[in-house]
Amino acid sequence: MTPAVAGHTAAALSAVLGVAYLGRWVARRLGQPGVVGEIAVGMLLGPAILGWAWPQAQPVLLPDPVIEPLRQIGHAGLVLFLVGVAHELRMDDSRLRERAIGWTTLGTLAPSLAAGAAFAGWLVWYDRPELRGTGPTLAFVLLLATTMAVSAVPVLARILADRGLTTTRAGRLALTSAALVDAVAWLLLAVVIGIAKGGAGGIATAGTMFILGVLAIMLGRRLLRVRQAEWLCARLPWLVAVVLGACVLGAAAAAESWGLTAIFGAFAVGLMIPPGSPHWDAPVRWVSTLGRWLVPVFFVTTGLKIWTGATGIPWLVALLATALAVLSKIGGGYVFLRRGGEERGEALRLGVLLNTRGLTEIVLLQAGYSAGVLTSTLYLALVVMALITTAMTGPLLSVINRRLPTDTVTAPQEEQRATTS
Repeated sequence: MTPAVAGHTAAALSAVLGVAYLGRWVARRLGQPGVVGEIAVGMLLGPAILGWAWPQAQPVLLPDPVIEPLRQIGHAGLVLFLVGVAHELRMDDSRLRERAIGWTTLGTLAPSLAAGAAFAGWLVWYDRPELRGTGPTLAFVLLLATTMAVSAVPVLARILADRGLTTTRAGRLALTSAALVDAVAWLLLAVVIGIAKGGAGGIATAGTMFILGVLAIMLGRRLLRVRQAEWLCARLPWLVAVVLGACVLGAAAAAESWGLTAIFGAFAVGLMIPPGSPHWDAPVRWVSTLGRWLVPVFFVTTGLKIWTGATGIPWLVALLATALAVLSKIGGGYVFLRRGGEERGEALRLGVLLNTRGLTEIVLLQAGYSAGVLTSTLYLALVVMALITTAMTGPLLSVINRRLPTDTVTAPQEEQRATTS
């Protein structure tokens, strides 16, 4: 890389991070999670406005010698961020009733999978090349079902913290169920990638790699629990963070070389980290935070690529996807939770919380697009769905809390009350 290209890349990186900061600031001023502003600016507004107002902007501002290192930086930021996401998927240790967890998970998973499969079936019947693409039909149906079902654990955790709901029964139940649903989503994504890469042979390869990955996770977690690892993590957390980041990038590259997506390599490393160990919290947080600050670069480079191949946003498809996503998550979840014995307010509140898709949705879409299952145009439609369903969480919670006030008793208090009654 020449000094001129290096300087241009540094300037472009600074500009992207500055625009991302502005997007986060605007989103938070509007009462939205910061990621909504980052996605909107990076993937939708920025590339669209540049393409409309200045069609020759990309060759001037982001020529190929600059866009490639930016793409690598954004990719690295994404996999580093996913370490924290994987670490947060550990099961909540609160003593929630098993029946409540089961009904909540089933209520958010089953209707959403069915709605996604129906949506995919309609697109296959609609038979528009810009929406359907040439990927295997089974992979297409499974991916859309998965995108409808997923919930964004990091964004959900942030919303709960901002509203003081983290220690409430609804907050703990929502996080636990979201973690279970996302675990199923990542397994389904592995199947999708396997089908897209090689049909039955690809599924066999994905299954083999999954088994090996589980064994590696179990072994890695055992090794990281030893006294020497804990001591090093407590005394030199910055060194552990550097090694952890290098391992994540290496595991992501290895997963791609084996025909999978880099996501699985990052997740494997994140799941190796022992849950409940206070010494590991700082290194994981530092690595994930660095990735979180670089993720907007991923949004911009992906948005430029998507808009290049897309014919525009198909608003009818986007609105239909949004309607199905909301009805299946909130409506379906409400029915299941009421059947499980939850009160009206709690059932609605949980459905709204689990309707948050955020960055997790974008990661799944990117994996499907890279595997050739999604087209650029359908990708944009589903990004719109992810933004709307995430943005509506806060306002809907406010409406529900005004009409059906929440129980402010926290989970530990609830257990104490049950014990003394």
